[in-house]
Amino acid sequence: MDFTTLGASPFQSFWWGGFECTDQLNAFGNRVDFLPLTGHLPLLDEDYAALAPFNIGTVREGIRWAHIEKTPYQYDFSTVQTMLDAGQRHGIQQVWDLCHFGYPDDLTPLHPMFARRFAALCRAFVDFYRRQRPTGTLIVTPINEVSFISWLGGDARGTSPYCHGNGWQVKYELMRAYIEGANALREADPGIRILTTEPLIAIAPRFGASAREIREAREAHNNQFQATDILCGRLCPELGGHPALLDIVGFNYYYDNQWQLNPHWIMGWNDAAPDPRLRPLRQLLREAYRRYERPFAITETSHPGIDRPVWLRMIGQECAAVLAEGLPLWGTCLYPVVDRPDWDHLDQWHRSGLWDADLGRPGPARVLHQPSAEALLDAQAVVAAARPRRAPALVL
Repeated sequence: MDFTTLGASPFQSFWWGGFECTDQLNAFGNRVDFLPLTGHLPLLDEDYAALAPFNIGTVREGIRWAHIEKTPYQYDFSTVQTMLDAGQRHGIQQVWDLCHFGYPDDLTPLHPMFARRFAALCRAFVDFYRRQRPTGTLIVTPINEVSFISWLGGDARGTSPYCHGNGWQVKYELMRAYIEGANALREADPGIRILTTEPLIAIAPRFGASAREIREAREAHNNQFQATDILCGRLCPELGGHPALLDIVGFNYYYDNQWQLNPHWIMGWNDAAPDPRLRPLRQLLREAYRRYERPFAITETSHPGIDRPVWLRMIGQECAAVLAEGLPLWGTCLYPVVDRPDWDHLDQWHRSGLWDADLGRPGPARVLHQPSAEALLDAQAVVAAARPRRAPALVL
């Protein structure tokens, strides 16, 4: 692959900040709304200004579909306008999620009008955005983590439509909407960039597994690519997927993304005695790149608690190794960059951001986690030193 044919990165910085923006129905059927809950919406200016010392010029944001479309085909983008204005004030590039774990009250992915309503939302968003920003590159994620939300809502009864044993059908309908939405986005703005965001995982069989168990683990591992394969037309071609819809491929990678199948067991990434089945992130990224041969990004990564700094330094080292190979890694997103609570138990905060939330002060107030800040600066230096000289210039 001649990487020069992929063009220059459209991202303003290599390191991004991600703000939790879910507006889903949680496991108890309650609507959650994380933009105000985490304090990001009222503290937009403070949050954006705080990114400058870390040279983070790109952020992932969400429009919150459930709040935009209270009545079918009637849209209120006033909150998005507020966010756009704050981004302009601070010189922040915003990458927009149109559906991030939440649908309007009258919709589920299994509703017969779901795809049509989503495509209409996509057209309305581009029309709104281009009236505010007639020039410049617009980068959009149509639906975040189809693989995960189809499992959560289709198999685990953790969100709408609260099904069990129906994960494939939920995934199929979400991808129908994704493809219709992506086509609508391209029709409205031919220059739009589409960023997929899917989990990057590794599944291994147990020690001493039978041949059947090994096959099952291999199949489960490969299923992580179903949504992206549908998008580019390799799977379920009747949905209209096409290689042209696959643009920038995003991978979400967390500490629990590698596990043993049957019995389920998360492989510890930082154990004193490493599990021999654990695979380096650089290897997973390399294999995923070879599958699609598109520029890619780590679109979500973080770690809860005291191991945050160790995780950030590891991420920096893995990114540096990938870049040193000359692969087109275009960015890494700290997600969340500001702490968030659990979706189902809102009194339990993850302590996974670059900034913690001080719940004793209004906002909640932000408290920089200094060990993570130092680790991020170290990781940025490692990545900056590893980037090939021929790569397009990015702000690091």
